[in-house]
Amino acid sequence: MFTLNNLLRPHILSLTPYSSARDEYTGKVGVFLDANENPLGSTTNAGDYNRYPDPHQLAIKQKLAPIKGVRTEQIFLGNGSDEPIDLLVRATCTPGKDNILIMPPTYGMYEVSAAVNDVEIIKVPLTPDFQVDVDAVLAAITEQTKLIWLCSPNNPSGNLLHTDAIRTILEAADHSLVIVDEAYIDFADTPSWTTELDNYPNLVVLQTFSKAWGLAALRLGMCFASEELIQILNKIKPPYNISAPTQMLALEALTHEAEKDEMVTKILADRQKLAQNLRSLPSVQVVHPSDANFLLVQFDDAKNVFEHLIERQVIVRDRSKVKLCDGCLRISVGTEPENERLLDVLRQMNNTPVSDDLPLGSGEEATRPELVSNA
Repeated sequence: MFTLNNLLRPHILSLTPYSSARDEYTGKVGVFLDANENPLGSTTNAGDYNRYPDPHQLAIKQKLAPIKGVRTEQIFLGNGSDEPIDLLVRATCTPGKDNILIMPPTYGMYEVSAAVNDVEIIKVPLTPDFQVDVDAVLAAITEQTKLIWLCSPNNPSGNLLHTDAIRTILEAADHSLVIVDEAYIDFADTPSWTTELDNYPNLVVLQTFSKAWGLAALRLGMCFASEELIQILNKIKPPYNISAPTQMLALEALTHEAEKDEMVTKILADRQKLAQNLRSLPSVQVVHPSDANFLLVQFDDAKNVFEHLIERQVIVRDRSKVKLCDGCLRISVGTEPENERLLDVLRQMNNTPVSDDLPLGSGEEATRPELVSNA
């Protein structure tokens, strides 16, 4: 049976967290002489930022909880998803002793955070169709395996991992946390694993404001887990990890959920059109199925295509050296003019005419300066 106390590093359980001024007095009204702030204001005309922000971001959590179908006590907010990734490693893994398990190709920060903390990394590759090799994963788990990372939809392949595979691992890993990273879940036609939090005490779900919500510059990540684990993360995080401007803008964004949904619908439609057009190019071997806001595309000569696109200021991600991604570029779905620019450059490489049957890319229009973003 899973017990969080048995998973955590012993000194974390007895750790006394830093008590900030805003922990000791949570009121909004008063003469604030407790935090050594500048009482005269800020040196910017953009607003008054001389007071420390809410260290627990309660207003955001109260607005976010009903949207996500969770309790406020099940939410941790971090400086991007990278902060809870690092905190989970530090809370559970003793350096030089414990390990994490990842399934490449996957998001690189799991490995980086483990390496920074001197934690061993066990790698069990996905199958050639980018699914979990369940038997191999179960065989690789040891008594020292504290964290098992599953990225779904997966980055860089873009596909959802099979639900049954994740469930099997959750039920078998009775002394490990199983983290499902759902950074791209808004683009997928499936329920979030947050619906299973009360059924699996070892389940952690990561999401982000960076993708569907369009707030990448704010660096705000979401972590959903048992109330006991959230208390631990709050215990070991920096006291004021989310800035006041980020909190204010996130609160405002949460009032525009319908607008977020409209943008997701548009991106999904453009993803389908972009995939259709890419498949028509002779240099394209495979456009992998995607449940995210990007496509993993295999080319005949990915290195040459990547360099050619860079020369023309069309920036994609070269994933050709990543396991199972030989010859692949990862292409984010852009605006229609950006997608048209990409296709136009690729067609020029292939000397391929524009087909009237395809909805994106129209020769001269795609190369007009005002339609070329960042060119």
